[in-house]
Amino acid sequence: MSGHSKWHNIQAKKGKSDAQRGKIFTKIGREIAVIVKAGGSDPVSNPKLRDVIAKAKQNNMPNDSIERSIKKAAGEMSGVNYESCTYEGYGTGGSAVIVECLTDNKNRTAGDVRHAFDKFGGSLGSTGCVSYLFNRKGIVEVDITNKDLDTLMLDALEVGADDVVDYDDLCEIITQPNEHNTVAEQLKAKGYEILNAETRLVPDSYVDLDEEKLTKFNKMIDTLEDLDDVQEVYHNVNLPDEE
Repeated sequence: MSGHSKWHNIQAKKGKSDAQRGKIFTKIGREIAVIVKAGGSDPVSNPKLRDVIAKAKQNNMPNDSIERSIKKAAGEMSGVNYESCTYEGYGTGGSAVIVECLTDNKNRTAGDVRHAFDKFGGSLGSTGCVSYLFNRKGIVEVDITNKDLDTLMLDALEVGADDVVDYDDLCEIITQPNEHNTVAEQLKAKGYEILNAETRLVPDSYVDLDEEKLTKFNKMIDTLEDLDDVQEVYHNVNLPDEE
């Protein structure tokens, strides 16, 4: 159940400045809008809404902002209609990139995403050109400070996890896409601190880039993540560990 992974290298960046935090709140607000319209405004009966509320709180989004976003989507307040769209393409060195967006103007979004690819040596591809290289997984992040790793692995197996990846004080529990909440709740009941639980795209394997290509690639990813319409960017580049 143990192993080595570079999963943490493709986690969404957490903004720390006011400007970055504002962008994150905007993205989460759009996500709430789409999820509520698709599955309702009750987090008890809408597990996707429950997930995004947890994500909002992890990013310190104020409760009134969360509630306002839910009410807008539920029709209690006027709001904008967003739709999801996904773009696939290649970065430098043949790297694979998937960009998930929520937008009220697909033409604008497509142009912005294409420009980011082109500017940094990448190329936007057709639907399906790289998605076969990724699998959607459930990820549960667990704080294992002062916890026994072997015990966690046994507990994770018992509640239905597929794998456990150790990153010192943090462990990632890998689950099937729709089982992350159940696994997280059962591990919490066993006394573990759950830091995050969500589904993400995980590449089957990673590619290494030289320093020059890696610098250009990182600039492309940063540019994509700064776009208001972009919700998530996934890739298969093996990034150096960051402290």
